[in-house]
Amino acid sequence: MSRKRPIGITLLTILAALSALLAFLHALQMSGIPPFNFGDLAFFGAQTSWIGALLWALLGLIYLWVTRMLWIVDPRGWIMLVLITFIGLIMGALSIIGRSGWHSLLPTIVINSLILIYCFLPSTKEAFFVKQ
Repeated sequence: MSRKRPIGITLLTILAALSALLAFLHALQMSGIPPFNFGDLAFFGAQTSWIGALLWALLGLIYLWVTRMLWIVDPRGWIMLVLITFIGLIMGALSIIGRSGWHSLLPTIVINSLILIYCFLPSTKEAFFVKQ
């Protein structure tokens, strides 16, 4: 039961997939698996934090699920994207409070902010049948 997908929704889907990728990268870095890092990323002082890695991996999985909903233009995808983007911004803020470097989380915060702004545009709401 999919509808025609406007180009803006395709862009939103790509941004959501990019957020999923960033969440998985943060999860890998917090788990200590890769031999490299993209900046100082810690979860309340611990460079290798399995709790932080688990939370970021869970966020990445939810982003993938929402990306699929956006791809088929499911109206529930819009509200789920708004909710998960707020959670992503909160996770970014908690990671910064937990002694992560601002520069390592900047791409995540910028992309989540762009998603949120784009979600509240009237054309995006109209594509997902959200009342103005």
